Amino acid sequence: MTAKEKFAVLLDLAAELRNHGSWAGETHVQKATYILQTLLGVPTEFEFVLYKHGPFSFDLRESLSQMEADRLVELVEQPYPYGPKIAEGKTARHLRASTSSAQDFQKQIAFVSQMLGNAGVADLERIATALFVTLDSAIAPEDRIQKLVELKPHVQPADAKAAFARLEEIRTSAFNASLHSYA
Repeated sequence: MTAKEKFAVLLDLAAELRNHGSWAGETHVQKATYILQTLLGVPTEFEFVLYKHGPFSFDLRESLSQMEADRLVELVEQPYPYGPKIAEGKTARHLRASTSSAQDFQKQIAFVSQMLGNAGVADLERIATALFVTLDSAIAPEDRIQKLVELKPHVQPADAKAAFARLEEIRTSAFNASLHSYA
């Protein structure tokens, strides 16, 4: 996927997240992109690592910065304690008109946005980290809750269990909707 195609996917994702109750800050875009790429197979090719608040991509952060510099997005400040929301910039329409590949992933983008749009940042962290743990084949299914709590000591076991249950709901819904799923 080219940079322009990735930018178009990110623009569509942020817009869909807003349509489903999110203010579409970087955390929502990061976690939604991780699930979009990892669970649904959308080839954005961002590299994610486990970081302070779950899976995080420095490549994705760099893309968002480039998009801001290119005026594809603008960051709109929110009242404390919230970070800025990602809004469509002045040149976004031109990019969309010249890039059609994001259209190939509209079902996946809509699905992830519907599943995560109204989730809070703590829920997003837990769900995305649950997926990260699930993808580690060295961790037995019965040890996943404990592993998530080890990785994120501020997460209570009951919340970790709920995150895995929510992840399973998302996976099942993706399967039932005939969306591609790797995990």
